[in-house]
Amino acid sequence: MTPGPGIQHDVRMSGFVERKSFAEVWKIIQDRIRPGEAESTSLRDACDRVLAEDVVSPVAVPCFDRSAMDGYAVLAEETSGASDYNPLEFQVIGEAYPGRAFEGRAGPGQAVKVMTGAAIPDGANAVMMAEYAEAEASRVRFRRQVTPGKNIMRAGEDVARGDVVLARGRRLRPQDIGVLASVHRPAVLAYRSPTVAVLITGNELVEPGQAADGTCIVDSNSYVIGGLVRRYGGIPMHREILPDRAETIRAAIRECREDLVVVSGGSSVGEEDYAPGIVRELGELVVHGVAIKPGSPFGLGFIDGRAVFLLPGSPVAAMVTADAFVGSAIRRKLGLDVGFAYPRLRCRLLQKVVSAIGRTEFVRVHLHEDFTVEKLRVSGSSILTSTTRADGFLVIDDAIEGYPEGSMVDVYRYGS
Repeated sequence: MTPGPGIQHDVRMSGFVERKSFAEVWKIIQDRIRPGEAESTSLRDACDRVLAEDVVSPVAVPCFDRSAMDGYAVLAEETSGASDYNPLEFQVIGEAYPGRAFEGRAGPGQAVKVMTGAAIPDGANAVMMAEYAEAEASRVRFRRQVTPGKNIMRAGEDVARGDVVLARGRRLRPQDIGVLASVHRPAVLAYRSPTVAVLITGNELVEPGQAADGTCIVDSNSYVIGGLVRRYGGIPMHREILPDRAETIRAAIRECREDLVVVSGGSSVGEEDYAPGIVRELGELVVHGVAIKPGSPFGLGFIDGRAVFLLPGSPVAAMVTADAFVGSAIRRKLGLDVGFAYPRLRCRLLQKVVSAIGRTEFVRVHLHEDFTVEKLRVSGSSILTSTTRADGFLVIDDAIEGYPEGSMVDVYRYGS
């Protein structure tokens, strides 16, 4: 029998289970969340996807010797001694263009006019740049000498046949797509983007623009979490705001068929914090309480093999725990190791930052052009605008009390 809203629910938690360290939670995610399925993905849709295979080139790139300059293909040895005071004259016997090769062979005293990207004619082994040539009718004079191979891009110089051009686990950038096209790969195997159910709980929450009284709070977490999920490489699947009722939250979690589930709100130990007990009831609650700031009420469980993340309702704490844990889970689904989905910069602190031994602290910072950083002067985990003023964050390990002024630290920079 499902208990009614006025009945004392046994899913309430009397306190946190054993509090985990930040590193312990990352290890759980690394060990228990496995890469998802791979699927064939066309190059047009492959940018920002993660490769699920090593790509071996079946061809050499380029596949022929080609000119790297506009000029004249010649036998280099015949230009020996050419200078401004001793120009050497050659007969121009034809032209070569990209996609239209010269069919003959360059013999002694002969040159073939070539354009950048054109195939090098037989009999030639160098290209004299057009800047050092004076052409007149079918004759050309050179005032420089060239060495064998000069201004020629050899077959296989970029990619040799059999080369691993891109390795499994690489997130594909536009230039990577270009390389894949150059080795004749119209499609690649990429990890499927995981779907992520986003469940937001709270009796006090309303949608933006919805009429409400003065005690209501506009939901921002679903928008922040959804945007972060997309940044990490996942696909957010949103639900309506859930009231703080155990049976409603239980039913919503049970109905999820996405690869991962994120619940924001109701993760602590208060009277209406039902989510941890529900996860424990339906599956396994492996984390409830983490020694981090902000975000200590974070929880993690597994239901039928599906990871369920319990994020605090406070906006900044929700963002921090999403960055730290949900992002890492999506990375695992994409065949990557746990980690932050932001570029890491080495920066110098302009003032000391302090923390407490025994917890990992996330500190929002402002980054200057000279790669110095300073801590933003904010307090509380509900000041969402502090994240818009921050350029990124640094992480203080739980084994130290902070960093003195002038320390070199790793800063994770938010993207645009």
